[in-house]
Formats: sequence, structure tokens, C-alpha cells
Amino acid sequence: MAIVSAKGEVEWEVAAEHPQDCWMLANGQVVFCYHSGMKVVAKDKSVIVDYKTPAGGECHSCQPLPDGRVLVAECGLSRLVEVGPDGKVAKEIKVASKAVNMGHQFRGTRRTADGHYWTCLMDEKKIVELGADGALLREIPVDGYPHAAVKLPDGHLLVTLGQAGKVIELDEKLKVVWEVAHDEIPGNPLRLPAGCIRRKNGNTIIANYLGGGFEGKQPQAFEITAEKKLVWEFPGHEHFKTVNQIFLLDAGEDGIAVPLLR
Repeated sequence: MAIVSAKGEVEWEVAAEHPQDCWMLANGQVVFCYHSGMKVVAKDKSVIVDYKTPAGGECHSCQPLPDGRVLVAECGLSRLVEVGPDGKVAKEIKVASKAVNMGHQFRGTRRTADGHYWTCLMDEKKIVELGADGALLREIPVDGYPHAAVKLPDGHLLVTLGQAGKVIELDEKLKVVWEVAHDEIPGNPLRLPAGCIRRKNGNTIIANYLGGGFEGKQPQAFEITAEKKLVWEFPGHEHFKTVNQIFLLDAGEDGIAVPLLR
């Protein structure tokens, strides 16, 4: 887990076992999930919370919540949990899943301001919206393996489709109103788009996971305009093998469309 400057320099880092999702709180603490749990770490690297998932679980998604809890999606255990500041499970939501590979159950799980849970059932090629009590409210099939489903202020969904090599934006009627195809951005073919950020100016940041033999061969993240013009790209191969998620620390005047809930 690392903090990287606009120049690409590593300013802070802490060792973690296969980290995938990351956030920074207003107090400077860093929240991230790793293969077998979730941590909250201070800037001096002292561990504030170290939650470990029960045996058989894997953690690929987390999110700080307004009440001080952290939402964690636990693959293999078919559940979402809200972990309190004491490191204990304060709430559990069971999720129906038919995934064959249990490590591929969940990606990109988020709680929205209305208390609903949006989770990407990756291998099942669908996104589900769950109520605060875990009841299934909506099921959205997609043509790919969703890694992120970000609900935008206008009700649209920004979705990365993993191995399908595509990013799409769906309106409230689930019509594709914007998309980035596999080879549409020069020098940045989509290998496995994972994390994504929509900025207030309409720009989109994509974390392009370079597995499958593409490590070191192209940028690992980039920002594009709504017209799909490249703003910047981040190789970062001297420090990182792959990039899954980015939390934008200095959003500038353009900000981000979906702010941190906490």
C-alpha cells in the first residue's frame, strides 16, 4: 500500500498481502483490505484496526462508512460485514452467490448514502443492489466480469468489466450511454480494468490491472476526458507490479463526483 506523488514518487508505503481497495480518512489514517482482512493504519504506520476474516474468506473490497465502521466484502463466506473501530463485526449481510470459484464472489462492493449495498458478483457477471437489511432490490446483468460499480450523483452506474476489457456507464434504464472499448485509448489497451473514479469535470480515472503476462508493458492507470482524450498515464513499473484501486488524495478544483462517505 503506497502514497504516490503527482510526479510518481513513493512518499509512504506499508507492506500488505495482496491489497486491493484503499482509502484515506480526513485524519490521515489509511484504510485498506488485504487477502485475509482489513487494516486501518496511521501515518506513523501504527495499526489502529486489524480485522482478520474467518478461515475460508478472502477480502478484495472495503469502504469506510460514516459511523466509523468499515464495510468489508468476504469472498468464500458469501457475506458483507461492517467492522467497528474495535475490530469486531457489528453487522453482517449474507449474499446469495452461485460462484464456482469462491475467491471470485465479490469485487467493488460499496454502500451508498441511502444505506443500500451495491456489490459486483464477478463470476456471475452481474451487479446486485441490496437494501439495508440485505434484501435483494435489483439485479443487473452485464457483459463482462464487474470489478467496480460506482453509483454517480445522477443515478448512473460507472462499471469496469474486468477480463472483458471494457468500461461502461449505464443510465437509470440500464442503457449504455458511455463506454471505453478495449483498444480505444492509444497506448492503454484495457487488460483488466479494475478500480475507477469519475471526476466532477466528467473525466474518468481507470486502474488497468496488468495480469496475464502484460506486467511492465504499458501504463497501469490513466485519466481520460469524457471525449476519451488522454490526460495523464502512470507506468510506475519501478515500484509496482500491478494496480487495482486508486484513491485520489489531491482532487484539485475538479474534485471527484462521489466523495468519501465518512
